[in-house]
Amino acid sequence: MMSTLTILIVVAFVIGYFCIAIESVTKVNKAAVALLMFVTCWTLFMFDPSAYLPAAVGDKVASVVSEVIEKHLGSTATTLFFLMGAMTIVELVDQNGGFNFVRDTLQTQSKRKLLWRIAFMTFILSAILDNLTTSIVMIMILRKLVSDKQDRMIYAALVVIAANSGGAFSPIGDVTTIMLWNKGVITAQGVIVEIFIPSLISMVIPAYILSLHLKGNLTFTASQSATVQASEFTAMQRKVIFFLGVGGLIFVPIFKTLTHLPPFVGILLVLGMLWVVTEVFYANLKGKKEEKGAMQKRVTNMLRRIDLDTIFFFLGILMAVACLETIGVLELLGKTLDVVFAGNHYLVTGIIGVLSSIVDNVPLVAGCMGMYPVQAVGDMAVDGIFWQLLAYCAGVGGSMLIIGSAAGVVVMGLEKISFGWYMKKITWIAFVGYVAGIGSYWLLRTYVFDALFA
Repeated sequence: MMSTLTILIVVAFVIGYFCIAIESVTKVNKAAVALLMFVTCWTLFMFDPSAYLPAAVGDKVASVVSEVIEKHLGSTATTLFFLMGAMTIVELVDQNGGFNFVRDTLQTQSKRKLLWRIAFMTFILSAILDNLTTSIVMIMILRKLVSDKQDRMIYAALVVIAANSGGAFSPIGDVTTIMLWNKGVITAQGVIVEIFIPSLISMVIPAYILSLHLKGNLTFTASQSATVQASEFTAMQRKVIFFLGVGGLIFVPIFKTLTHLPPFVGILLVLGMLWVVTEVFYANLKGKKEEKGAMQKRVTNMLRRIDLDTIFFFLGILMAVACLETIGVLELLGKTLDVVFAGNHYLVTGIIGVLSSIVDNVPLVAGCMGMYPVQAVGDMAVDGIFWQLLAYCAGVGGSMLIIGSAAGVVVMGLEKISFGWYMKKITWIAFVGYVAGIGSYWLLRTYVFDALFA
């Protein structure tokens, strides 16, 4: 049974979550609500911290609680610095014309053709980079190609779905798959071979449904063309910026593997290198190119334009979820699911995937890794049904709500998509793809892979 204090914390989280969901009605910024939710949950926690942290008694209360909060804040900060670094890199590449030839490659007058090109490029890039960075890159490109706000929201929603689906089958494509891979419960070969087709299906079906909402051709405005062409650098310099920026983003997981440093360190390395190179380029500009317009594209000015709403929203959500993790609610939820569904791995992981669209999938997966021991054989063995389904469901399930994944939160901030619009228009579409992917995994596992590897 949960204590009264635990129930109060959960209620505070639910009320805050509900207020975020109805942002379009209340007109209250979701970042403000997320911060209040974070502070309220932890303030309630402090009424009896020893109930959750046995060491927090007497004179040790302040030090023990501070240590726990700082641990969660440190984990959250790595995500925030990664996000800020990635956003700045992508913005820098974009503002200096680095995405011009990528835009030209994707560009087509047909709305439906563009949708499929965006879908597959996002799917592939998110497996190589990660779903967060890929979403930022694709939204920047979309702004160059689609002027109509309503159409761009549909494309942006597909970016969220495709990014999460692409990240699910790659060991480096999503935070949760990285966690499972590092833990040794899945292998790179196993997750790629067996989860690729379900992930692809979970993207293709929603893409097809969304394509039915798009008709006719795109129109390009004069301001779009001017924005794309407004670059003080030569074509060669723009390509250098592009390959250094995007190539650097691709290098981040390699840097992590080589150095074992957190991903945000690699992002800051790339940002530092790109910063130096662009400063050198600007220092060599001559004549009118040194005027104010060029100076506005420097990193120092772009850092001032970082979307702090999104950063504070991330901070509030992640720290509020950290409180739920600390009081044991997420672990209790996982154990309850296992009992209720009698160990049916498809149902358990399927529900976990749905829950990952409500709360952060990282603590959910972390809780599962702590609850379920790795076995030598069977469904709980390395590359067993449970672990592979967990990788798929935790990644793809986040697409069902706009705040269910890092990719969704970033797109929500960049394109100002409301929670209500996404839930009304996109949630059911993402759910259909999600269930279809699980069904395809069952078919493949039952009739193909078990027969091949028997």
